[in-house]
Amino acid sequence: MKHAVLLFCFLVNSVFGQVPTRDGLPTFAPILEKVMPAVVNIAVLQKSPEEQNPLLRDPFFRRFFGQPQQSQPQISAGSGVIVDAKNGYVITNAHVVKDAREIQITLKDNRRLAAKLVGIDPGTDIAVLKIEEKNIIEAKFGDSDALQVGDFVIAIGNPFGLGQTATSGIVSALGRSGLSMEGYEHFIQTDAPINPGNSGGALVNLRGELIGINSAIIGPSGGNVGIGFAVPAVMARAVMDQLVRFGEVKRGRLGISMQDVAGTEGAIVTEVQADSPAAQAGLRKGDVVTGLNGHPVRGAAELRARLGVVPVGETVDLSVQRGTEKQVLKARIGELQKTVSAGGQAISELAGAELADAQRKDGRRDRAILVTAIDPGSDAFNHGLRVGDVIFGVNQRRVTTVKTLVTALHAQGSLALNVVRGDTVLSIPLR
Repeated sequence: MKHAVLLFCFLVNSVFGQVPTRDGLPTFAPILEKVMPAVVNIAVLQKSPEEQNPLLRDPFFRRFFGQPQQSQPQISAGSGVIVDAKNGYVITNAHVVKDAREIQITLKDNRRLAAKLVGIDPGTDIAVLKIEEKNIIEAKFGDSDALQVGDFVIAIGNPFGLGQTATSGIVSALGRSGLSMEGYEHFIQTDAPINPGNSGGALVNLRGELIGINSAIIGPSGGNVGIGFAVPAVMARAVMDQLVRFGEVKRGRLGISMQDVAGTEGAIVTEVQADSPAAQAGLRKGDVVTGLNGHPVRGAAELRARLGVVPVGETVDLSVQRGTEKQVLKARIGELQKTVSAGGQAISELAGAELADAQRKDGRRDRAILVTAIDPGSDAFNHGLRVGDVIFGVNQRRVTTVKTLVTALHAQGSLALNVVRGDTVLSIPLR
């Protein structure tokens, strides 16, 4: 075992000459000494169950189903990374601070600070917090687009609430997707141990640069089995910029449907919507998009994720393979189309979908809302809504018509649609 460790250290030192040594042996200690003060522990006081579910606010319901008359707010723990010491901005996961009533951050030197939520984006699982403290250290962003499978990385976080912990491993894969219904994902996969409580923590390279925000794991019992995922720093930074500027991510529209290319990298265009930004840029069905703004595109999920954080009005460069010809097309990201209901009402929260009051075969209303059409790649589509879905509730509150749906979507805070798809009942989060 000792010989294996020495061999590992030798390989690291020979491949990465910048790894420092102590007593003749490679060590990550100086790297961690620089970056660990920027990684924080996050404690979140969440809403109690009855605050989140209106049914549980009813004392009769709680008594009838044997629920406690008063339940306590829940406390969860996670991690975060200070990325802007001047303004006090901290990046973490959206799921770490979801439904938070109070957020407290603990620095490496045990200072405890109250944090304010700047914005949250469930689609990328990124949130931004702000703390009022000047004597803090930030982590420097690295180029996650430059990562390659096999690169050494270090994960830092607060696993199981034990306190700040560092683990090491390699990049196991890039561009992983399909882990959620949101659609804006191309995760870095790593075998650096990531456990519950690491969410929102830092994934850094051997220069101590932030190249990912630890987000998810796959394990039979919630523990680490060597398969962890991190949001690439390039995406996290783009989301942060919009959350700081607008308080939300204002996603735009290119106007294409796409899928992976068999046997090679890239995303093949399967449909170009008429009068869309893609059509105006000259993109055609059958084109293979191989790059975005000079960075390679591995597949459709990655292209969708990258486009999903480009602000409306910004121009992007698309590297396109058309037959044997290669070219670069410029497209200006347009605004998402508003959802249009049967009554002509616009519903911005479900941009890209068309809705109608559900009808039975005898012509009577079915007291629900039917999704009659949806634009592939739209906000509604990427949230997970599909043609044929029947919407019957918002946040567990019954909605029976498009009009009542519009009213329900005006609520503040988290929103989730209650949907029937075939024989399955789903909850689709919107924010």
